Amino acid sequence: MTSKGWIIFATLCVAILGGMIFLAQKDKMDVSNIDINKLQAATEQNGNIAEHVEGKADSKVVLIEYGDFQCPGCASSQPVMKELVEKYKGQIAFAFRNYPLYQIHPNAFSSASAAEAAGLQGKYWEMYHKLFENQSAWRDLSGAERTNYYLSLASDLKLDTAKFTTDIDSEAVKMKIDFDTALGQKAEVTGTPSFFLNGKNVGDQYVLDGKIVPKGTSGASLIWSDVAAFENLIILPALKEAGISVADPTN
Repeated sequence: MTSKGWIIFATLCVAILGGMIFLAQKDKMDVSNIDINKLQAATEQNGNIAEHVEGKADSKVVLIEYGDFQCPGCASSQPVMKELVEKYKGQIAFAFRNYPLYQIHPNAFSSASAAEAAGLQGKYWEMYHKLFENQSAWRDLSGAERTNYYLSLASDLKLDTAKFTTDIDSEAVKMKIDFDTALGQKAEVTGTPSFFLNGKNVGDQYVLDGKIVPKGTSGASLIWSDVAAFENLIILPALKEAGISVADPTN
């Protein structure tokens, strides 16, 4: 998709998301006492499913993404994050929080459930990558076809498929997704993907020729679509500010 296409798509998502959030307020989970900028341990509120973290969990630099597995923008950002997290896995922590856009993505919840169910067998990130990398294969499926596709991914990952089938529809998994969504609402997420680094929203910036430019600049792209820009303008300054040496991954 072109930069202009992403801008139009993002604007549409924001408008629809606003209505979705409004309708969900009365049933919103209470996370008023939760520090959303910290990685979350397993609690009763999140179904006893802890935050999924790649990289250095105790890093001073924490990058959190709020995303939807059926969102094309999230699929586009996935290889960017994968490359950066692999490169800086000794220095940053990366967490993905579920933020399914139910009204426009009918398979958002089921795919998030598949990832969480895989996580209960220690394969969250493996399923995360498979779902994004094969998004076009499952995004339009429904019913038994959708279930069978998720099961095929679980089988590829050598999961216990009977347990996976039970877990994908479990109350614990639903609570985890609802908890993540409530955290995103508290963070005032307005679209997916949204990226927060140490609590600061860094994903809604636009770049051109390696520099941050105003939204609407001709030829500009969202920063999360550009590996070099995200690395040089987001990751490296944060590491420097935290006093973490790039050359020393144990710092």
